[in-house]
Amino acid sequence: MSESRPVRVAIVDDHEMVRIGLRTMLERFPTLQVVGEAGTVAGAVDLARTAEPDVVLLDVRLGEESGFAACREIQTFERDVRVIVLTSYSDESAVFDAMAAGADAYLLKEIDGCALVKAIEEVARGEAVLDPGIVRVLSRVNRGEGAAGRGHLDPLSPQERRVLALVAEGKTNKEIAVLMGLSDKTVKNYFSRTLEKLGLSRRSQAAAYYIRHQYS
Repeated sequence: MSESRPVRVAIVDDHEMVRIGLRTMLERFPTLQVVGEAGTVAGAVDLARTAEPDVVLLDVRLGEESGFAACREIQTFERDVRVIVLTSYSDESAVFDAMAAGADAYLLKEIDGCALVKAIEEVARGEAVLDPGIVRVLSRVNRGEGAAGRGHLDPLSPQERRVLALVAEGKTNKEIAVLMGLSDKTVKNYFSRTLEKLGLSRRSQAAAYYIRHQYS
């Protein structure tokens, strides 16, 4: 995405008042441009295809439909569209399903406006973002017991596995570098090899893969 233009944002929520509130708030920021709204899965997919957003704000529930269905469909586009799940659901299964569907961020609706704008800008740059409350949920899972699925992680070196575990806790490359006493470039190389070995392409997919297989 070009740094010279605003981030193009699409809003997908089945509640009209939520959409109006989000649009009104986001349009106060010159770094963002709201390019459309939708309230259904079909509408979300059509909007993501025709309005060419950089980022889609997507609720988990779209009436009787699942927002994850829209997320999975959007991931098949040739054009790269980032997806932020913005919802009131904080349970583990919803987080895992979102990451497995290819979402780039998972945020709770109580997030304040400035934090949401910051998250949108970060996701547009290719970063993965998790709500602090969600990070605490994943951290508790990562401290759990069980090793039934660890064979799926066998291709990884100890350092790669450590990097992946920290990614699953929502840490950025810079934070991981500080925790592991490594350079940012080294962490980036470890994570790139991890994605290649696991056949994954997104940070959120890697986090979901680790949590499901390390503690399944």
